[in-house]
Amino acid sequence: MPQYLNWSSTPITFNRDDHPDKVIAPGVYPLVVDPIIVNTRLSKVLMDGGSSLNIIYLETLDLLGIERALLQPSAGGFHGVVPGKKALPVGRIDLPVYFGTAANFRKEVLTFEVVGFRGTYNAIIGRPSYARFMAIPNYTYLKLKMPGPKGVITVSSSYEHAYECDVECVEYGEAVEGSAKLASKLEALAVEAPEPKRHVGSFEAAEGTKKIPLDPKDTDGKALMINADLDPK
Repeated sequence: MPQYLNWSSTPITFNRDDHPDKVIAPGVYPLVVDPIIVNTRLSKVLMDGGSSLNIIYLETLDLLGIERALLQPSAGGFHGVVPGKKALPVGRIDLPVYFGTAANFRKEVLTFEVVGFRGTYNAIIGRPSYARFMAIPNYTYLKLKMPGPKGVITVSSSYEHAYECDVECVEYGEAVEGSAKLASKLEALAVEAPEPKRHVGSFEAAEGTKKIPLDPKDTDGKALMINADLDPK
C-alpha cells in the first residue's frame, strides 16, 4: 500500500492570479520571506532551494533571546556559505517556524545549524524545510505556497525587498573577499620580507675590521676595533 505524506492531498498551482503587475528579471532575485521563528517575525529569511540544510546566525539567536547553552552538538562542517572555505557551526538547535496568518497558518519544528560568522540574512531555509512544509516556490513571481489547515497558504515577497537584500549580500561578499585578499597579501609580504639593514649605532662589527688590544700584554683585556688595512701602531 502506498504511504502518503501529510498534506500531500492539497493541490498547489500558480496562474495569472499570482502574477504581479510587472515581473522584473524573472528568476534573478532571491526569494526572501518573513516567517515567525519562535515568537518573532523575521523580515529577511532566504528560501534557498539549493541548500541541503537550514542555517541561523548567533546574532539572530541573540535577537530571539535564545541562550547559547541550549545549543546541541553539530554533526560537522559544510561548504558553500563562506566562499572557498569550510564553515564550522558552533552547534545546532530545533526552532518552531510559522508561515501564514492567524486565520490559516502552519507550524513546523526545523533543525538549524548555528554559525558564528555574520550574514546578511536572519536565517537560510533549505530543501529539508521545503519538504517538511510541502512548500512549492515560484521564483518568477517571488511567491511560496504550501498546504494549510484552511486551504493553500501563499507567502509573497516584493521585488524591491529582494533587490535590496541581493545588493546587500553582494556588497558584503565583496567586502569579505577583499579583506581575505588583503590578509593574504600581508601574510605573503611578511614571509618574503628582506633582512633588515644595518643602522648607525649597531653593535654588529662591520666587514674589514680587526681587534687591537689596548694593553699588548693583556690578551684577554679591552680591545679597539680598527680598519683591517690600518697599522696597529
